[in-house]
Parts: sequence; C-alpha cells; structure tokens
Amino acid sequence: MIACLRGPLIYRGVNRVIVDVNGVGYNVFVSLNTLESLPNENETLLHIHTAFRENSLELYGFATEEEKSLFEMLLSVSGIGPKTSLTILSGISPDGFRRAVHEKDLTKLSSIPGIGKKSAERIVLELKEKVTSISGKAKTGDLSRVKPNLQEDLTSSLINLGYKQKIAAETAERVINKSDPNMSLEHAVKLAFKELIK
Repeated sequence: MIACLRGPLIYRGVNRVIVDVNGVGYNVFVSLNTLESLPNENETLLHIHTAFRENSLELYGFATEEEKSLFEMLLSVSGIGPKTSLTILSGISPDGFRRAVHEKDLTKLSSIPGIGKKSAERIVLELKEKVTSISGKAKTGDLSRVKPNLQEDLTSSLINLGYKQKIAAETAERVINKSDPNMSLEHAVKLAFKELIK
C-alpha cells in the first residue's frame, strides 16, 4: 500500500494532481484545502490513502496526516464514499470540521455541497467521539493547541542554548503572546533573542 508520495507536480487540476516520482506520474485526487497548500514548482509530499475499486486503484492525497485521518474517518460513516469525503474536506477546514462535529452544527455541515441534513446527522452521530482522537486533539474552544506546543518547544530550545528555566519560560510566553502562534520555531527563537537582548 502506498503511504506517501514525494516529487514535483507535473499537473494541477480542480480536484487532482499528478506527482512525478522518479519518472512515474501518479494521479492523485486532492481536496481544495490540500490543493491550495501545495507548491507550484518545488517538490511536494502527499500523505496517501489508497482506495481499491473493482477495476481500478485510486489514490487520495493530503497535505497533512490530520486531513488524511479525517478523510478515513468519514469513510467509516455509512453512505459516505471517497468522493463525498473529499468534497466535505474541500468545503471546510480540518479545524472547522472538528468544531462543527463537536458542536453538532448540522447547519454548517449540511451547507457543504452534497451533504444533506441526514448525512450531517450521521456524521455527527458516528464521528463525535472520534474527531478528538486525531492529531489536532484539542476540543472545540481549545483549537489553539499549536500555541502551547510552540511555547514548550521554544522554552526547551532556549534552555538548550544555556538560558535558565525561569528566564526561558518567561521569554517564550512573552514571544508567543505578542506574535503569530503558528510561526515556525526558528522564527520564534529569533524573536526570543530580540527579547533577551533588550
């Protein structure tokens, strides 16, 4: 089974791409969320779900493991197949989907093309307990888990660079509170240095 594909894109469509892996072009169906995040030229990495059909083998690719996990969860819902799952993930972000399921927001879910009220009810009923078990394990209302994780990583990095625990923790907290919580660790370290030399 194919777990992932790495290589440049040689074709971009509305809902699919072709990835060139050592001279072999793989046709991969993708969500709009994934498509928008893929680079135009450079090498890309897609996490792959392989779907076996009677007469074919279809590949579905995702920019993150989280989106792939949500896709596979959706496949477990009765009446929802790969194409419908991809449509759902094209119409809503992973965080937005988790929030909608957790809050039983049937209006939000049924506003996605191809999803009626009954399908939305099944999704909520069958996935409510599962959506918190994937990588974005934050519950609704606490979808900023990236922030404390980055803060912990930044604190640890500063300690490894020789700063005392208390100073490292206080500096990391100041940097995170004043900046973008989704920034890279490298950028956070640079900002921390600026704080420390004030």
